[in-house]
Amino acid sequence: MQKALVLDVQAIRRSLTRIAHQIIEKNKGIEECVLVGIRTRGIYLARRLAELIEEIEGQSISVGEIDITLYRDDLTKKTDNQEPLVKGSEIPVDITNKKVILVDDVLYTGRTVRAGMDAIMDIGRPSAIQLAVLVDRGHRELPIRADYVGKNIPTSSSEKIDVELVEVDSVDQVSIKEK
Repeated sequence: MQKALVLDVQAIRRSLTRIAHQIIEKNKGIEECVLVGIRTRGIYLARRLAELIEEIEGQSISVGEIDITLYRDDLTKKTDNQEPLVKGSEIPVDITNKKVILVDDVLYTGRTVRAGMDAIMDIGRPSAIQLAVLVDRGHRELPIRADYVGKNIPTSSSEKIDVELVEVDSVDQVSIKEK
């Protein structure tokens, strides 16, 4: 299985820096904004975006994380007792009337994002939900579009995008490979 490197550590940092600037510009600052990362890799990207935004704006932005396991329409059982493995959600502020920026690593069919939006709406009623992704690979099954994209990588359905982050995988890189 051949892997082709698409983004290295510098390209990931540049993409996230650009997204941070776009978030600030689109929202005219970060007042009333909250970053919410989708577990697993989305939370690490959200934390990195928060650091970059703080460097740029000189003020911090709240960061939360959301577990969408129970909101998936393709739920698979992951524990010995056939129950789904739920890790919980942690959002440190009330998201009601806030602009929530949902953060994930790859946008593909749109099902993960739909599940993320459902989970957000169960927690509070934001004034808006925006979407930031490191990679948009196309092949949408649902009418979902990212507001902020690090890199568009057109793929075939036989290809897979692997996002590896140092916090989880000990390396920062994005590669594409045949399934």
